[in-house]
Amino acid sequence: MLQPINYSTLPADLHPEALPAHVAVIMDGNGRWATQRGLPRVAGHRQGAKTVKDLLRCCKDWGIGALTVYAFSTENWRRPMAEITFLLRLFDRLLRRELAEMQRQGVRIQFLGDLSPLPDRLQDLMQEAMAVTRHNQRVQFNVAVNYGGRQELVAATRHIAQQVACGALSLEQVDEEALSRVLLTYPLPDPDLLIRTSGEQRLSNFLPWQLAYTELYFTDVLWPEFDRAAFHQALQWYQRRQRRFGGLTPMPLAQEG
Repeated sequence: MLQPINYSTLPADLHPEALPAHVAVIMDGNGRWATQRGLPRVAGHRQGAKTVKDLLRCCKDWGIGALTVYAFSTENWRRPMAEITFLLRLFDRLLRRELAEMQRQGVRIQFLGDLSPLPDRLQDLMQEAMAVTRHNQRVQFNVAVNYGGRQELVAATRHIAQQVACGALSLEQVDEEALSRVLLTYPLPDPDLLIRTSGEQRLSNFLPWQLAYTELYFTDVLWPEFDRAAFHQALQWYQRRQRRFGGLTPMPLAQEG
């Protein structure tokens, strides 16, 4: 009989030297999870927040240094106002409740996106959270809020254009590295693994530049049910991949970023 896996530590069938350094997640399926149970959609978001918390702790426990989650896109403003209001209040409540614990766990939190349309109190909380945790080094936690990948690239292009116009950067110096330095995820390495739940198979304007060579893992599991066992399966899949980065020879995962 197979022995149950202890998910509080790294499963024995995963190679620690071949884990992704940076995992990105599109958390999809909260509403469907709630609807299937006859619950309001907001119940799915509440349960999904618990999943995020456990996944973050899992990354810390298993030695994965960075986690970036897509929490609220620029397109999400099209949702019903009652749902948007709930999500913003949920962000507020979670920050107030979890900040001290994140500090104890060595989590450094960063918010990616245009925060200016958010309520002032929530913006203040986000700024406080980033300031309080800025020296933590156990795990980097990026939360994309009011984020759009195309908008990020437009802003980066404008920034570089301004540098060229004022003479701080020559036209010959504009290259991939120069653009990467002005993206919101800098100086983190690009994600090695993207996970999208609920069966959807698209990027939805999430990190289009950074995901150019990322391994894309799609699962039918709804986000509120994406537990450590599901994450384990995603990492097993990742460790079977052969990453060539445009070449002919696979790059051993143990030697990557």
